[in-house]
Amino acid sequence: MQKEILEILRTNSRISDDEMAVMLGTTAEAVKSAVKELEAKGIIMGYNTLIDWEKAESETVTAYIEVKVTPQRGQGFDKVAERIYQFPQVSACSLMSGGFDLFVVVEGKTMKEVALFVAEKLAPIEGVLSCATHFVLKKYKDNGIIFNRIQKDDREAVVL
Repeated sequence: MQKEILEILRTNSRISDDEMAVMLGTTAEAVKSAVKELEAKGIIMGYNTLIDWEKAESETVTAYIEVKVTPQRGQGFDKVAERIYQFPQVSACSLMSGGFDLFVVVEGKTMKEVALFVAEKLAPIEGVLSCATHFVLKKYKDNGIIFNRIQKDDREAVVL
């Protein structure tokens, strides 16, 4: 049941225990107990809200940054990654396979603010070899949610 609860919460973290219980064919108390256990184990680490900042008329710039790193002896990439993810501007940091080592998501108010963060904070970190910054111009889909979905009118026209 835990895996099913996680899948439901991944798509809608605001769903009630009662609604989940109906979906899973169990009681709300059983769902509540399972969710508390998942939280206690650190499997559920938090609940987020996905916001379309464009519609909220808030100026927010997101950048995806590819970072090449020299691994630290005995600690691999973890020490450098920890220094990077401690910055409040960093909303995500992941170790990746391929042409770069870390994938970092940075948010700021302007492109200049993000560029200065990369130049003054990120690039000078010991072990960082290079950074490639890609600014997000428009989001089409994030966390499974489609932005600006065009509503199709499936009603049939009636001619009199």
